[in-house]
Amino acid sequence: MYFPAAPSKAFFRKLGLLAGLWLLGTAAWATPPKQGFIARSFLLAILQGRYAQAYALLAPEVQTVTTPRQFRAAAQPIYQQGQQAGVGIELYRLGLRLGENEDSRWFYAFTFKSDSAKAAPVQLDVTFRDSAATKVLEFRLVPGKVR
Repeated sequence: MYFPAAPSKAFFRKLGLLAGLWLLGTAAWATPPKQGFIARSFLLAILQGRYAQAYALLAPEVQTVTTPRQFRAAAQPIYQQGQQAGVGIELYRLGLRLGENEDSRWFYAFTFKSDSAKAAPVQLDVTFRDSAATKVLEFRLVPGKVR
């Protein structure tokens, strides 16, 4: 490439900016899926009866002690609730659940869209080992409280 004059500082700034933007763009593709996305995908798979797909999203230590048949039985209450309420879900809250021995777990709680007007909607909880985990450690259906 021929430059009639030496490139200016502005040229190098623009070049550096473009390189930085390119690196940011490629880094975004390299990052693993976010936990909220994984939790939602996991629950939607259960609600749609795609148990094998949901089972694949379980943490290895959970798969070691849980057979696909046991998983299906454990997921059945969520599936049945979805048959009544519909498969539309929305994020209700997320947070850190503190346990014994300074043990803490990240969780995502979803509710059915059809329950949005209820004072105490049914919650679908998905828990991860820590903030970097990309596999589901626990899940449960939390019934709405009757007042």
